[in-house]
Amino acid sequence: MELPTPADLRERRNELDLTQSELADAAEVSQPLIARIEGGDVDPRLSTLRRIVEGLEEAEGGVVRARDLMYEDVVTVAPDDAVREAKDVMFEEGYSQLPVVRDGAPQGIISNTDIREAREGPEDEIGDLPVNEVMHEAVSTVEPDAPLDEVDSYLDHNRAVFVVSQGELVGVITEADIAAQVS
Repeated sequence: MELPTPADLRERRNELDLTQSELADAAEVSQPLIARIEGGDVDPRLSTLRRIVEGLEEAEGGVVRARDLMYEDVVTVAPDDAVREAKDVMFEEGYSQLPVVRDGAPQGIISNTDIREAREGPEDEIGDLPVNEVMHEAVSTVEPDAPLDEVDSYLDHNRAVFVVSQGELVGVITEADIAAQVS
């Protein structure tokens, strides 16, 4: 990864016709810090540099955020619902997985794979279990303004990423959503 030089940042900002103050607002840093970085007087932390670059990309219209990717009409089940109900909802809606939500807050995720793997006896026994006994509790969450690369990195290890605002589920992103954005 090649980091931009102070001259690169200044040139890019000028090409976008942004003032130092406008870039500072977009990057959530101070204008004097932008001036010192562009002047080569200070070597910014990587997290600060990333915010500045994201501010420039956003000004270019090139930043894709979680809110741009997420599916908002999320179908969910409750942790206390029977597994059979979750399976029926997945079949009716054509989904292979569903977020498990209590009072708007994500608790986990249940999938057809989880249900198959939980079978020890007849299917009816599994169907009567509550969802919270079969679901995966470990889920990744991001805020609506999370950039695509952050969402993508979570999808490397998870089936879905939940988009959460103020503790409540507002959307879901899967590999299919990323693929649709890229194509």
